[in-house]
Amino acid sequence: MRPRHDDPDIPDSVTPDQLDRVARNELKTLTKENQEFVARHLAMAARLIDEDPELAHRHATSAARRGGRIGVVRESLAITAYATGDYALALRELRTYRRITGRDDQLPMMVDSERGLGRPDRALELGRSVPRASLPVPVQVELAIAMSGARLDQGTPKLALDELRIPQLDPTTAYSWSPALFSAYATVLEDLGREDEAREWFTRADVAAEALGVDSDDDTIEVIEEELEIASHEHGEDRRDD
Repeated sequence: MRPRHDDPDIPDSVTPDQLDRVARNELKTLTKENQEFVARHLAMAARLIDEDPELAHRHATSAARRGGRIGVVRESLAITAYATGDYALALRELRTYRRITGRDDQLPMMVDSERGLGRPDRALELGRSVPRASLPVPVQVELAIAMSGARLDQGTPKLALDELRIPQLDPTTAYSWSPALFSAYATVLEDLGREDEAREWFTRADVAAEALGVDSDDDTIEVIEEELEIASHEHGEDRRDD
């Protein structure tokens, strides 16, 4: 039997058209009544994910009860489960999403869910299961960060640093993914005791975020082709560990 679930209230001001257009298109296989119900709950989940992930998850659960065969619905359920720390549910739902859609764009979150379950070896194996070049560039960067985290979980920071040495680790140009990538690189350098370099890369992350004019977790910003002026003293090329 399903556990009891009461649908959370939705303000009258929340309408289906507040859901992303691409997501709304996926709901067209549902009846008109179910489309509206699912869309409004998904819109609420998106609105609440940062401020109240538990309530966002309740909205996503309500959506899944009427639209569980739709990829975006299972994806939303997975994301909200991940936000609440339920990594087992997140991983299960992400697998379902992947099976329904055939997409690998949530592979980094799957890797992180394995990490959350205390399984870094399985996280790394999962991350290597898809050719990196087949993924969109932002997903490649997210995957590199997740794989680096799994290496840190294993206690191998040098390998964690290697995971982040990807072509997108370019301090002269700010992309939407740059702040998170630079910050992850700085964190591993700090873990290795390379404090000066770590400070430099943390500064680069801050400067990149400022140049983009957004918070560092925003992934919808167009590429900004400009030279980043680093506030800290330049140390030249990064030292490499053999």
